[in-house]
Amino acid sequence: MPHYTSYDGTELAYRVLEARDGSAGPPLICLAGGPGRDAAYLGDLGGLNAHHTLVIPDSRGTGDSPPAVDPSGYAFPGLAEDLEALRRHLDLARFPLLAHDAAAATAQAYAAAHPEPLSRLILVCPGARLQGELPEDAREIFESRADEPWWQEAYTAVQLLPDTTDLAEMRGLLLQAAPMAYGRWEEPQRAHAESEGEQLGPVARAGFWQGVDEAGRRAVLARLREVPCPVLAVTGDRDAVTGMRAGELVAESFPGGQVRPLPRVGHYPWVDEPDLFRQAIEDFLTQHPTA
Repeated sequence: MPHYTSYDGTELAYRVLEARDGSAGPPLICLAGGPGRDAAYLGDLGGLNAHHTLVIPDSRGTGDSPPAVDPSGYAFPGLAEDLEALRRHLDLARFPLLAHDAAAATAQAYAAAHPEPLSRLILVCPGARLQGELPEDAREIFESRADEPWWQEAYTAVQLLPDTTDLAEMRGLLLQAAPMAYGRWEEPQRAHAESEGEQLGPVARAGFWQGVDEAGRRAVLARLREVPCPVLAVTGDRDAVTGMRAGELVAESFPGGQVRPLPRVGHYPWVDEPDLFRQAIEDFLTQHPTA
C-alpha cells in the first residue's frame, strides 16, 4: 500500500482503486467510520470506482497505519489534519470527499478548517453527535423490525454491549447485533458483518471523541455555516444505527446541504442496494461536476 507523511511525521497508509473507465478527474477520497474501523469494510462502495478513482486512507491505529503516538491523534479534529496532509501529498487543489458513519465528524471538522479544497461533500449515514443531538428514530426503526427472526438476539446484544470490556465478548455481541445495521439479513450482509469485530481498533475507537470540548464543538458548527461546497447526506430508511433524522440535522448544518433518503437500506447502503447507492452518488457528482 502507498503511504503519505502526515503533519507530525507519521507515515500513514492509503489504498487507491483506479477508475475502471480510465477517468482522470480528481479522486474521491473516502473516509471509514466505526469509529476506529479498518477501511477495508468500505470495499469499492458498491462499484463506485466505475467512473471515479477512490482513495481510501487507513486512519491511525487501523489497517496498515500505525497507532498514534499521542492519544489526541485519534480524535476526529486530528484525523481531519491527517486528511489535509493526504490532500497535499496527492497535490489536489480541489477534491470531493465521502465519509461514512462516525467519519462524518472528521469530514465536518475538515470542512470547517479547510473549506476551500472541497468541491463537494458526501456524508453517508452520519450521526448527529457533533450537532449535539441523539434523535430517537434509530431506536424506533429498530423496534419496528421486532417481528424479524434475528431481532431478539440483536436486542439482547444491544443491551449488553455498553458494559462489555472483554474484546472477544464484544466482537461476538457485535455480530449478534449486526442484522439491525442492514436492510435485510442475507448472505452479502452476513459476509460483510462477519469482518467487523476483527476490523475494530479499540484504542482508536475510544480516542475518536476525546479532546473536543463544548466550545470546540460549537466553533466547528459555526464554521460549517460558511462552507461553500454542495453537501449531500445519504440516509437509509432501515438504518437502526444512526437513523434518518441525524442525516437531516447534519445537512441542515450547511448552507448547501441536502438529504437523499434511500429505501430498503440500513447503515451500509452499498451492501444492501449497491446499484441504488451508486446511482445516488453519481447523481450528486454529475449535478455538481468536478471543478
